[in-house]
Amino acid sequence: MSIFGFIKDKIFGHAEAPAAAPAAAPTVVAAAAPAPVVPSAPVDVEAVLAQMAATDGVQSNWQSSVVDLMKLLNMDSSLDARKTLATELGVNAGAPGTAEQNIALYKAVMARLEDDGATVSPTLKG
Repeated sequence: MSIFGFIKDKIFGHAEAPAAAPAAAPTVVAAAAPAPVVPSAPVDVEAVLAQMAATDGVQSNWQSSVVDLMKLLNMDSSLDARKTLATELGVNAGAPGTAEQNIALYKAVMARLEDDGATVSPTLKG
């Protein structure tokens, strides 16, 4: 499964999960992936991530940081993982790992989630 596919499935799947579901253990992208989640209604990305962050209890900047977003989703946020994600999404801004690329990558993730039917608030679009 692609890294973006994993991000999408974590967000869309969390929106479909019961509110009392326990937090998932950290996941490795290379692990066997569950079937893609198809939400019954548009997923409110900000609401899902805010709920995940509240459950996690760790302060982070997931509202604008691709690294913190990936960590919130229990994903590998290493430079290699972000390079792969940038390739998947066609992000060519800045050198790999720079603030310029990370900002462009975050915006691309949010735009792609919206393209795939999610509701993304203007505050997350940057």
